Amino acid sequence: MIYFALAKGRLGDASADLLERCGADVRVLREKTRKLVLESGDKKYGFFLVKPSDVPTYVEAGVADLGIVGKDTLMEEEKDLYEMLDLRLGECSLCLAGFPDRKDVLTNPLLRVATKYVRIAKRMFAERGEEAEIIPLHGSIELAPVTGLADVIFDVVQTGSTLKANGLVVLEEVYAGITARLVANKVSLKTKSEEILPLIARMKEMVI
Repeated sequence: MIYFALAKGRLGDASADLLERCGADVRVLREKTRKLVLESGDKKYGFFLVKPSDVPTYVEAGVADLGIVGKDTLMEEEKDLYEMLDLRLGECSLCLAGFPDRKDVLTNPLLRVATKYVRIAKRMFAERGEEAEIIPLHGSIELAPVTGLADVIFDVVQTGSTLKANGLVVLEEVYAGITARLVANKVSLKTKSEEILPLIARMKEMVI
């Protein structure tokens, strides 16, 4: 059996669609259930439904053989696994965003940045030779500038509708082309190669 770590939510739904096109039995993923561990009807696949940020952890540990996760999460988590394939799902960008009438705030030497991408933000400012106070947040990032907690946010932007609803705009697109990736456990790729490699080949055909 091949075990997948899949993110709950929209990416999980898109992942199920892709696996179905590859011939996998994903009917169990369509069912309404609170279960977090599922098996396909043909017993070929097991699915762990986890938070997006936890997908790399499950794959690195070998609990899951494969996982589907955003490149932004891979950049942040820095786990020891193989990135096998760009699935071209859920494309977005990592951006600095703030109020439209305060674009000059990025030149502030005491810039306060709210983000859940703490590692990426620290690396980015270090590479620029700039200093910034990084404020870790895990939800409602857009609230930080509105309440004065931070000057700007560093977050993924897809449609920009949430930014607009809170009076914010993209001030700088830092990393474009952020998409979902197929990742593999290093040991599983060797021990289950006969099952995993054909599936990866089918997935590659679906996204070319």
